Amino acid sequence: MKDVSGIETAYELAKQRYAEFGVDTDAALKQLGATAISLHCWQGDDVGGFEHSGVTGGGIQATGNYPGRAQTIDQLRQDLEKAVGLIPGSHRLNLHAIYLDNRGQRIERDQIGIEHFQSWIDWAKGRLVGLDFNPTFFAHPKAADGFTLSHRDAGIRRFWIDHGRACRRIAAEMGKQMGSPCVHNTWIPDGSKDIPADRLGPRQRLIESLDEMRSERFDASAMLDAVEGKLFGIGSESYVVGSHELYMGYAMSRRTLLCLDSGHFHPTETISDKLSAVSCFLDRLLLHVSRGVRWDSDHVVLLDDELHALARELVRCDLLGRVHIGLDYFDASINRIAAWVIGSRNMLRALLTAMIEPWRHLQQYENNGDLTARLAMMEEFKNLPAAAVWEYYCLRNNVPVGPAWLAEVKAYEASTLAKR
Repeated sequence: MKDVSGIETAYELAKQRYAEFGVDTDAALKQLGATAISLHCWQGDDVGGFEHSGVTGGGIQATGNYPGRAQTIDQLRQDLEKAVGLIPGSHRLNLHAIYLDNRGQRIERDQIGIEHFQSWIDWAKGRLVGLDFNPTFFAHPKAADGFTLSHRDAGIRRFWIDHGRACRRIAAEMGKQMGSPCVHNTWIPDGSKDIPADRLGPRQRLIESLDEMRSERFDASAMLDAVEGKLFGIGSESYVVGSHELYMGYAMSRRTLLCLDSGHFHPTETISDKLSAVSCFLDRLLLHVSRGVRWDSDHVVLLDDELHALARELVRCDLLGRVHIGLDYFDASINRIAAWVIGSRNMLRALLTAMIEPWRHLQQYENNGDLTARLAMMEEFKNLPAAAVWEYYCLRNNVPVGPAWLAEVKAYEASTLAKR
């Protein structure tokens, strides 16, 4: 742990430096403390879940074989507790339906209920500020051919509609018990490896299925619906039914949340530029922050240019009260707890940097037509002591400062993960 007095002194100096540009770092830290990141449960066990059906597929592929994967609910919760203790602030957990507490019994997905997730709610109370939930439309015999809600077989569509309806009820109860709206996000793997003859039919069936799935109304204080599009995936390289354009139209026409996933677009396309556009038409958005490398490979989030750009748009467009931020990656090549911590801390650091950047000065230069000053000061602001403010935030939240968290993860790996 770094010297406390040194961290506090550095913060006071940074605070004064930012004040020269009219930035209140104390107010920024308060704002950051009210911003929750939704950690994704599937990083802890490589998207395995606890159905124990042995079925895989749906374009979901975690690569790597790092030892220590959580194999039970208790182990996953233990790992999550360790990760949360190393991340400053108060945060959420994002659960998939296959992470049900079925007590060893086979429960079909259209039959799941709140009783299979009550233990998660009980565990989360006092540890997290909220839960989010996802129906699982993959890794199942009825999804083996790559189609679910858009399937040409009405019986298979009925199964998945009923699964979605059951998950929405679970999400609403989660939100009610946690006292925070549960974001219920729908992503399906439906698509074609090769060029389809009919692109319209599956999309029409998908829209009809979504409408029926969402026919039961829940109060927004308990549950919020979201739909998540994608450009392509493993086994759906040529055609994805639930494309970004389809879901953007659906979200706008049905007044639901639109989920933008960092890895679900062309590798040269970014979602930071999309925020200001879609926010003009939608009240709320969901972000799944990931990092694609050549394809939707779901690498751990880095503190890179795109993450900074994403955070800047959230702050400059005043969207933090309207956007729900979740992580979505599954890297099995490194310590899984470290993957949670690295991604979460990077997301928070990017947000803090955006909050304390004197960006209003940049807007003023731009409004005055002084593009030279805008570019010059944009670069100069990169030298402001954001790291000192971040370290103080970690200190104030009683989590390790700098890389000290890694030693705790290594110790946990030796004492716990290595014995699994």
